[in-house]
Amino acid sequence: MNKGNQYIGLWLILLISLALFIVLSAYEPIKICGVEIRTTKVYERLTREPEPTPEEIAEAKQKEAEEKAAKQKELQKQKLSEPQTILFIGDSMLEGLAPRLASYAKENNHKLYSVIWYSSTSEVWGETDSLKVNIERYKPTYVFICLGANELFVRDIATKRDKFVKNIISQIGDLPYLWIGPPNWKPDTGINDLIDKNAEKGCFFLSNGMHFDRTSDGAHPTRNSAIAWMDSVVRWMAKSSAYPIANMKVPSEPTARATKQTVYQPKR
Repeated sequence: MNKGNQYIGLWLILLISLALFIVLSAYEPIKICGVEIRTTKVYERLTREPEPTPEEIAEAKQKEAEEKAAKQKELQKQKLSEPQTILFIGDSMLEGLAPRLASYAKENNHKLYSVIWYSSTSEVWGETDSLKVNIERYKPTYVFICLGANELFVRDIATKRDKFVKNIISQIGDLPYLWIGPPNWKPDTGINDLIDKNAEKGCFFLSNGMHFDRTSDGAHPTRNSAIAWMDSVVRWMAKSSAYPIANMKVPSEPTARATKQTVYQPKR
């Protein structure tokens, strides 16, 4: 045999040995004649998915959060077909709105708890945990708010009230809610825009621009006008609210009493 053929044979043996080593070491450890050949995990390294980038990780977490929120929202909508326990908090505008909402509650087997805080503002509610306390007390499944009438003309309101509006909404947590804007009698300095900016889409009803018959103080709607106001809110809710209560048949009685009404005096 010439030297050339010897070298070719030697190279073939080396190549076959290398191939056998790679194949054997790529998978799980095996034993040959009592000797364990440990895996180098070559196969695993060659076939595994590349590590995700920080951007991909953030995107995946965002997608997971959105899917979770969507499922939670769908579950809430399903529950809105059942009788609700409603908590209605706000300023003196509740004097006209709450009795009409109470008549809807009575007609449709809901419960209504109203909390009127006279002369209150988003600041008054937002610098306390009063909303959270009432949520823990009454265990509502839905929250209504009517605030802003006492803040129509506050200067630089976006700066002064933003943190309070945010705090009010944060106290609501995951509960479905609807914030009814104030019944403007003059152009405001930004309270409606501020609430709208912070509220979830479909959770703010803009009252500004509606026609109201007013009482002698020029601010509060008359009894009949307040009834029409609440009716408008309910009609809007059915079409545009993020969380429409399913059973809100127009009541036969114009007004009714809440299951319980709590009154807070003006903060001094």
